[in-house]
Amino acid sequence: MFGVTDRSPRFFAGLPAVLLLALTTGAVPASAADPPPINPFGPAPPVRDDALPGYIELSNGKVHPGLIYLTRDKRLQILDEKLQRQREVPLRAAKQIECRVKQEWMEKEWKFKELASDEKMFTGRTYPAREYLHRITLRDGRTITGPLSGVVYLKPQDATPSRPGVQRPGAKEERFLLQKRSKGKIGEKFESLVYVKWIKLGDEALAEGRKKAAAQRARKGDS
Repeated sequence: MFGVTDRSPRFFAGLPAVLLLALTTGAVPASAADPPPINPFGPAPPVRDDALPGYIELSNGKVHPGLIYLTRDKRLQILDEKLQRQREVPLRAAKQIECRVKQEWMEKEWKFKELASDEKMFTGRTYPAREYLHRITLRDGRTITGPLSGVVYLKPQDATPSRPGVQRPGAKEERFLLQKRSKGKIGEKFESLVYVKWIKLGDEALAEGRKKAAAQRARKGDS
């Protein structure tokens, strides 16, 4: 099969073990073969060891239950308004994170009258802008309030997997932004600025989030 004519012991002694097995028996060990295809209905991959159960609720009312975590080795960074200093809070130390609108306004769009002029003129168009304030409630009941920004990840988990112990196909990691401020596009309204309103953590929070998500699906099905 391989076109080898030299069968002397010296020839075989210099061959790698995988090739030697193939020449002598025609078999290829499993480690040298192509990897098996991935079964989307197979067991779920390992969960991040720092992931916490809970749910994320957006300002438009949509609820996302699942396992919540930050970028590896990251912490929540919030400017404590009371102490006037930056604080870093591990996600596992938090019970919930609440976001409220500090202020919002319609920003005017301006442009220069002429290319070589410093004088600006209002175009007549506006876009929404907001500032947010977050409050972190710790597990011991203490709270920290101030501007916060960061990225939170969620692995969806609802109450209706395909079967127990099996991961739902398409249950991909979701990414949510915690922002100090945001702005929309020209002509948009405040409703377009959807933000993370609540993050609640713990087994009870996950159960609550699943119920809310199920109720939303039921209402959507009735509409």
